[in-house]
Parts: sequence; structure tokens; C-alpha cells
Amino acid sequence: MALNIDLTMIWAVIIAFGVVMYVLLDGFDLGVGILFPFAPSETSRDEMMNSVAPVWDGNETWLVLGGAGLLGAFPLVYTILLPALYIGVFLLLAGLIFRGVAFEFRFKANKSRYLWNWSFAGGSTVAAFAQGAVVGAYIEGFETASKVYIGGPLDWLTPFSVMTGFGLLAGYALLGATWIILKTEGRTQEWAYRLVTPLLAVVLTVFAVIGIWTPYVDPFVYDRWFDNMSTIWLLPTLTLFCAWRLWVSARLRYEGQPFVWTVAVFVFTYLSLLAAKWPYVVPPTYTLWEAASHPGSQLFLLIGVLFVTPIVLAYTTWTYWVFRGKVGADAGYH
Repeated sequence: MALNIDLTMIWAVIIAFGVVMYVLLDGFDLGVGILFPFAPSETSRDEMMNSVAPVWDGNETWLVLGGAGLLGAFPLVYTILLPALYIGVFLLLAGLIFRGVAFEFRFKANKSRYLWNWSFAGGSTVAAFAQGAVVGAYIEGFETASKVYIGGPLDWLTPFSVMTGFGLLAGYALLGATWIILKTEGRTQEWAYRLVTPLLAVVLTVFAVIGIWTPYVDPFVYDRWFDNMSTIWLLPTLTLFCAWRLWVSARLRYEGQPFVWTVAVFVFTYLSLLAAKWPYVVPPTYTLWEAASHPGSQLFLLIGVLFVTPIVLAYTTWTYWVFRGKVGADAGYH
């Protein structure tokens, strides 16, 4: 008896998992870069960079995995989204390149160290904002005809996408602050504790504005959220609960809980976005199944992904285990 397996759904889960792993793992080191210019001292900046130096490049593996999987499993997404978001994606990649170069050169530099400080901060900020703006453009949808993007090169940059860009900037900064709490001690850690409450307030405010604004840019979202039988409201409720626990744990000066609760805030916000747009992968027109590649192609690629993903998870887990603990300015880990 043949099994009736929906490969498109399997690939949707895989890519959604890859995206959320990238957002969480690369999000906190982008957040560290966003906060870099505001650190209390150069010693604190050394500690902040030491906290992410062993893991930042591995975190970006998930971006490659998700992007390659998207190309193979949903080629229509590339056909439409890349022309629509070309400038935004270029800014994202340029920011990541500047940040990566700063990692390598800052430790060697003396007189020019301030330039690499700004390269690290600027690259992180541009990359984070571009990611948020791309999310905003996705929520608004794309102008298409006959499976081709027919809009302009700057249609992705709107007041709404600028707001989502700033929202993700604040969110990554919050994630970075809680990571700094987890990985540092003394003056740097205390500075990061003081950032949590104002950053959380900014994040919740921006997310509230985006939540109110979204139904006006996509009526489908309004219908989905305000359906009489809708259970989607459970997700933002859980988001608010996690935000409250984050605030409490920071006030009580816990070290690990603020980061865990921030991760939970991101996860439930991400699930809320997916639930609001489901099942459209190229809104407002094309669903997952309409954008999917041939089942034979999906199955061929799935075999490789099922082999590679456990390896990526294993070495990611091992890396974080090896480099666990606190960091200092003049030494790695202790």
C-alpha cells in the first residue's frame, strides 16, 4: 500500500525550522553588534565580541541551508521574491560581509580598531534592518502576473516595512543584551541588565503597532485573526506571557532565564506570522503547493537534507557545549 506523503508540507516544516534557527542563532550575535557602540568601555566590547567569536560563522549555516532548500523545493519563491527584494537582500549580505571582516581584523588592529568597531556595528545594524524590512514586504505581499514579479525595485521599502525593520532591530538588540547577560560578568553584565526593560518596551510597542497596522495592508490577515473560531490569538498571548517572564527574570538578576524567555518571544512571534499568512508562501497569490517543485525533485533533495541536518545540529550543539561558560576581555573561555 503506497503511503500518501505530502512532501510540500515536509519541506515547509524544514524551511520554517531553518529560518527560525537562523533568526535565533544569528539574531543574538547581530544584536551584540547593534549594541556595540553603546558598550560602557572598550574592555566590554572585547568581552562582547569574544562571546560570539567562536559561533557566529556556524550560526549562518542555517541561512545557507534554508536558502538552498527554498530554491530546490519552492523555485517560484525565488522567481518572484528575488527580483522584488533584490536591494534588500543585497543590503543584508553586504552587512553580513562587513561584520565578518570586522571579526577577523579587529583583534589585529591597534590604531584602526575604531574603524572595525564601526564596521562590526554598522554591518550588524544594516543586516538586521534589511531582514526586518524584507519581513514587512512579505507581509504586505507582492505584485505579480503570470508567476512573474511586475513591481518596482523599491516597492519593498514602504513605511510598513521600515517599521518592521526597526522592530527586528530592537528585537535583535534585546536578544543580544540577554546573551551578554548570559556570557559576561561584572560591569558589562550589569550594563546589559539595564538595557532589558527599555528594549523590551520598544519591542512590545513596535510589535503592537505592527499588529494593528497589518490588517490594513493585508485584509486576509484581518479575516484570519478575527474569525469567530480563530485560535491564533493563543500565540500572541503566549508571546506576552514570555515577555512578562523575561522582564521578571531580568529584574531578579537571573543569568540564563532572560535569554531563554527572549528566544521564546521570538518563537511565538514567528509562529504568529506563519499562522497569519498560512498557506501563502508568495502572498497574496501563491500557496505552498502552487510554488512547489516537482515531487521527484523534492524527494531527491529531501534525502540529502535528512542526512545533512542532523550533522549540522550535532556540530552546532557540540560547539556551544565546548564554548560554554563566561568570557573575559583578555582570554576566551573559562
